[in-house]
Amino acid sequence: MEKEVLEILSFLKRNVKDLLTEEELKEKLIRKKVLRVKLGIDATGPDIHLGFAVVLRKLREFQDFGHIACLVVGDFTAKIGDPTGRSKVRPMLSEEEIKKNMKRYEQQIFKILDKDKTEFHYNSSWHSKLKIDEFIEIASKYTVARLLERDDFMKRYKNNLPIYLHEFLYPLFQAYDSIAIKADVELGGEDQYWNLLVGRELMREFNLEPQVVMTLPLLIGLDGKLKMSKSYNNYVSIEDDPKDMFGKIMSIPDELICHYFRLCTNRREEEIKEFEEWLKQGKNPRDLKAQLAKDIVSIYHSPEAAKKAEEEFERVFKYKELPEEIPVFYTSFQNIKLVDLLVATKLLPSKSEAKRKIREGGVYLNGERILDIDYEVVIDKETVIKVGKRKFLKVIPR
Repeated sequence: MEKEVLEILSFLKRNVKDLLTEEELKEKLIRKKVLRVKLGIDATGPDIHLGFAVVLRKLREFQDFGHIACLVVGDFTAKIGDPTGRSKVRPMLSEEEIKKNMKRYEQQIFKILDKDKTEFHYNSSWHSKLKIDEFIEIASKYTVARLLERDDFMKRYKNNLPIYLHEFLYPLFQAYDSIAIKADVELGGEDQYWNLLVGRELMREFNLEPQVVMTLPLLIGLDGKLKMSKSYNNYVSIEDDPKDMFGKIMSIPDELICHYFRLCTNRREEEIKEFEEWLKQGKNPRDLKAQLAKDIVSIYHSPEAAKKAEEEFERVFKYKELPEEIPVFYTSFQNIKLVDLLVATKLLPSKSEAKRKIREGGVYLNGERILDIDYEVVIDKETVIKVGKRKFLKVIPR
């Protein structure tokens, strides 16, 4: 029995950043048949990207060993806003915004999680019922000094930036979520470590067995610098079209190849170490990156979709051919400025963005790069516009 538990523990520890504590997790795995594994859901971000999928995939591993995923939707705490990593207060969300976000989120979540082993909890169901004396009891369990130990609060305090009282409440409400669902383990990104510790400490104050805290590394975004985030526009959505997903993965810096293999695929550590050795020996990183892209597209779509996406990428980028399928825009314009055409076809959102893209050399007409922002297009035949690396459009006169 203990040997089996050690094997499970070894598997669950893969790629984990923080584990408090390993011994407690081992003891829970031995003593309890089913663990309740908590993950807080940010109701402000309805799209799941590969960065958040890192934690979801770890949660799926727990499910595969028979445990329950307890997803706590922060519909109440979203009205406060988690200040983690922020230098200023985040705007509160309305109930309508939260409902809209979560409807889309639930459509995506089961691409990763097992629906039969997943519970959804909305923390408004208990927080909105708290009486003032109950809230005061919760607040009495934690000190202001402890709250001020958080880096983000401390930085704002030192820089004379405001910290509002309701922001201090966020970690307490999030911690109480663990009490409400009686969490055995809580997962999160490494930037959530402090919040998860508050839950562990508050459970002790309420005479409950403290949750094990497990955090995962943050996935670096496509820019190779910042964590993957919609806010930084450096993300890959798990709902991206296979061709777009493949192309985005092919654009990551070479030094992130094994980072993505570890956090985004099902590759064993032995294989990844072999990949690292290949790169040291000078193997073409493009080949490994293509394998990485196929792995990821296969997970969220299918191996067939991955193969087709690779073939399309090869055709367009390696052999400089046009994609098999290009959207069509019919127009009655005979002469139009390129800037206006890019906006009219919605290839770019504004004239200023169109001018910037042209100046950067990212706009082509029938394979010819256009650098003149005043260029006028004569539409007397089928014309193919290319913007950046992946946007194509056929403009056809009526």
